[in-house]
Amino acid sequence: MSDASEPTIRTDIPIAKPRQPFFTKVYRGYVSMLIKFKSKPVPVREAKGAEARRKQWKRGRGSAYTEIPPITDPAIQEIGFYGVTEPFTYVRATYNQTNSDYLLSVIEPVLDEFEEETLNMIKDTFTKTLDYEWDTLGVMDKKTYLERSVDSFVRTRGITIEPISEDKIKHFITRDFVGYGPIDGLINDTHVEDVSCDGVGVPLFVFHNKYESIKSNLVFEDEDELNSFVINLGQRCGKQLSVSNPILDGTTPEGHRVQATYAREVTTRGSSFTIRRFKEKPFTPIELIKYGTASPEMVAYLWLSVEHGESAIICGGTASGKTATLNAMALFMPPGAKIVTMEDTREINLPHENWIPGTTRSGTGERGPDGKTAGEIDMFDLVRAALRQRPNYIIVGEVRGKETYTMFQAMATGHTTYSTMHADSVKGMVNRLENPPINCPRILLTALRNVIIQTHARVGMNMVRRIKQVIEIVGFEPETNELISNTVYEWDQASDKFVFKGHSFLFDKIMEMKNFTHEELMDEFQRRVDIVKYMLAEDMTDHMSIWNLIRDYYKNPKDAAEKVRREMGTSPTSEEPPGGVAAG
Repeated sequence: MSDASEPTIRTDIPIAKPRQPFFTKVYRGYVSMLIKFKSKPVPVREAKGAEARRKQWKRGRGSAYTEIPPITDPAIQEIGFYGVTEPFTYVRATYNQTNSDYLLSVIEPVLDEFEEETLNMIKDTFTKTLDYEWDTLGVMDKKTYLERSVDSFVRTRGITIEPISEDKIKHFITRDFVGYGPIDGLINDTHVEDVSCDGVGVPLFVFHNKYESIKSNLVFEDEDELNSFVINLGQRCGKQLSVSNPILDGTTPEGHRVQATYAREVTTRGSSFTIRRFKEKPFTPIELIKYGTASPEMVAYLWLSVEHGESAIICGGTASGKTATLNAMALFMPPGAKIVTMEDTREINLPHENWIPGTTRSGTGERGPDGKTAGEIDMFDLVRAALRQRPNYIIVGEVRGKETYTMFQAMATGHTTYSTMHADSVKGMVNRLENPPINCPRILLTALRNVIIQTHARVGMNMVRRIKQVIEIVGFEPETNELISNTVYEWDQASDKFVFKGHSFLFDKIMEMKNFTHEELMDEFQRRVDIVKYMLAEDMTDHMSIWNLIRDYYKNPKDAAEKVRREMGTSPTSEEPPGGVAAG
């Protein structure tokens, strides 16, 4: 049979697609379109100049606004670098091996000629046009007001300016009109304790918590500029500086303590100033332990002392941490207790609501027969007024005059009183109290219960603050006219440890008052030590957290202590003596 007679089989027969309704086609097309849109990222419109800021940020340290200059001298070594008000202000610490000199450099944005001219023009305009409502605005409101004013100035005058340049100008405008001008970077640096200027053409020096006293790269080269700056400091403190009144002692609205002199009237190198930075958050007992100023056992002892109304004076040299210790002790005062404080310049910062902070006031005109000018309110007036306010606690910032006699009279009548004084020992304190201008009789000093000696000393290569001694005033020996004292804790500088000296009359008083045995008292003391150690382990530096824990302890001491011990995984050790813990 031939091939032509075989049947042909087709395998590619087309299959017709079913016809879809019109609305089904529309629906599927709509879904397909949505899927395409969903798969593509939607472009986000960025702020003007944002791309430029981001690109320049990747160059290295610093920012698009502030470029960190490289160190070209091989003898200069960088020992520290950190941001202060990023992305504008940075601080770098260097050590020069050639002359063994340390330098703290404040690095800010560098302006070109056009930016400088624009900044000066805006400054000149704002100086003339800031309205009367400026003084009523808060700090954040002022910053917002100035930034909007810069935007308005640039827009209304048709100035073409890059976004980065405009941000730089806003930084300098707010720095000079709201901040502290050229030293604003140092004032905002939380590591700086104080800033001082000794005169025209002299570098500013700062006390840094890591590098101690160190020279900065900031200098007031122009005498008129420095005079103007010092006058502005006085205005911030609400006081006037002039040729007739060239010495200023005041406090800024932020709480920084200012001492300044005007022109060459009393300081021959020109105007000078020292600004001691204010710690915004109250100093807590836990920070005393963290910085090695005290041990947990000493803090527990101070807790017992404050709770039982034992009056105390904290003695030490300048910048030894007296006020910080006083602030920390005050946190053990009950939150509802009425506290009255009085100071020449505000330094004490308490979180208590029932607190009356008093400050002295200078008068005007010539001094009268009593040595006071018209309208002057001194410390004696404040202490006398405090006794009429029925306080639970009286805190006198620093005693140095006739108010001390009234303060000791308040102690003798049962008012719990705390104060600070410049003295390096109990003997030095007694000598100051007995002699002019204080003239306090020695027999009255027996109303004082505790003397805390604080020092600023060197341990190894570091300068540290330590509570040198905690001393109890036990009584008075009439035959020898001597005070009887007992040292409870003492700091051993060689080992940097605190040593319990073996006996405390405060413990004896509590045992008699509460009818405790020695074992019961040691149990009570150890519970408080464990509470303090728990606060330290939890880094509890917020006063509300500390108060909440203390409240829980007062409600049920044993349960609160057991809960803390369970969380820490410790057990009570009442047989151990209350002391002897390393400070560092």
